[in-house]
Amino acid sequence: MRYLAYLLALLAGSALSFEGAIYGELGKTIGQLETSFYNFFMGSIIMILLWLFFGKGKLSYTLEAPKWSLLGGVLGVVYLTSIVISVPFVGVGITMVAVIIGQLVMSMVIEHYGWLGSKKTKVNKENILAVISMIIALIFIS
Repeated sequence: MRYLAYLLALLAGSALSFEGAIYGELGKTIGQLETSFYNFFMGSIIMILLWLFFGKGKLSYTLEAPKWSLLGGVLGVVYLTSIVISVPFVGVGITMVAVIIGQLVMSMVIEHYGWLGSKKTKVNKENILAVISMIIALIFIS
């Protein structure tokens, strides 16, 4: 199961690079905010269909969830809109490496403090070396 999770993560990363390139180009044609709106509109239609046919949860419990857990939608908008704006200026590769560095640093902070229900995992030398290596990679890619 662990290797399947790695494979799925690699596929997700590949899909994000395609998405960044596609939406960077679409943003030039229809506008950056319009591109983000298009993404979320189409995604909502697809998710409604999937939810109707395969959903097993209780969407009506949304208001009972911790309020902070509802911020994911806001963060998704920030993420996608940032990519749509960045890709035309710096390219897909640099944008994605910068995104990965941001994810890596923030995930280490979240896990270090055990925020948001995550398991506490202390930052160590290897973690810091990994971030430094990614920053060096970003410099070489640009």
